[in-house]
Amino acid sequence: MWMFVFFILPFAGLAYALWHVWCMLPLSGAWKWTVIAVCVLCFLTLFLNFSRTIERMPLRMASTFYEIGNSSIFILLYVVMLFLVLDLGRLVHLVPRTMLYNNAYTSIGVLVLLMGLFVYGNLHYHNKVRQTIDLPTAKTLDRNLRVVMMSDLHLGYHNRRAELARWVDLVNAEHPDLILIAGDIVDISIRPLVETGMAEEFKRLKAPIYACLGNHEYYANEPLARKFYDEAGITLLRDSVTTVGNLCLIGRDDRTNQHRKSLGVLMREADNSKYTILLDHQPYHLEQAERAGIDFQFSGHTHHGQVWPISWITQAIYEDAFGPWQRGNTRYYVSSGMGIWGGKFRIGTCSEYIVADIRKE
Repeated sequence: MWMFVFFILPFAGLAYALWHVWCMLPLSGAWKWTVIAVCVLCFLTLFLNFSRTIERMPLRMASTFYEIGNSSIFILLYVVMLFLVLDLGRLVHLVPRTMLYNNAYTSIGVLVLLMGLFVYGNLHYHNKVRQTIDLPTAKTLDRNLRVVMMSDLHLGYHNRRAELARWVDLVNAEHPDLILIAGDIVDISIRPLVETGMAEEFKRLKAPIYACLGNHEYYANEPLARKFYDEAGITLLRDSVTTVGNLCLIGRDDRTNQHRKSLGVLMREADNSKYTILLDHQPYHLEQAERAGIDFQFSGHTHHGQVWPISWITQAIYEDAFGPWQRGNTRYYVSSGMGIWGGKFRIGTCSEYIVADIRKE
């Protein structure tokens, strides 16, 4: 099943899209073959990014290959959807056959439409949305607390130090008492974080930082990820509990680790008299936090699908794929992420950070 989704289906989509491109372009055979070859090479770069070959390239070249390859899968998705709509229109006699064969106007129209859509998607990605949530509690608080929460930074070959610096400025402008990160700080490799000195940017944050691991820390090399956390001044909560003032923070290891502790075991170390916050990267089994009496759970991982209509799939998979949720007395927030995996496009979703005010009820 997974081989079909991740390997056979993309190549089937590529063949379908390229056949339409071949038919549609009003060019000679040589020029058509050139266009097809460029498209195939861009797509194959995606698989290069999943190999260790990219680690041996100069950093700038590796970043270029990453952006091209990982953007191509999102572009392919929309090209396939567009041609499916045109084919459906032709079947019901709303689209004339001449539109899809050797037609310069259709070719230009498709190109302009796709360029406009993905320029919008890129600009929308760079617009970081400030989400606010109010967390009243009857538990003891010495004072109201402001907590900035983020997930899925995916720092690496595409989200580089200059972008991280801008995110740090956004967080510092909130004057938080605490910063929480729900995993996937790293994308697929620690190398670009180390070589560009991203740890120094985290050190500019003006509040204590606590984080849990995500699945991408395991993909990138979990021991190296932990070492980077330490160098960046990030306190890692890996199946552990800590107290920060009137807050009790619980950080679960990512479910990639099949031997992680259960929430029930972790709660034996927790102080339930304090306001309890659970960091768990992947938002599965939300009922566990409710049963454990957690006050608030913060998760990420879903990216809200990154682009429509993948957002519909994540909504079908998860009880809460994005945004605030509540079960009994337990409140939740599943973030679509500050950063993103792959191509830097947000279509029908947003990149966000959360500003939570914990106050006496």
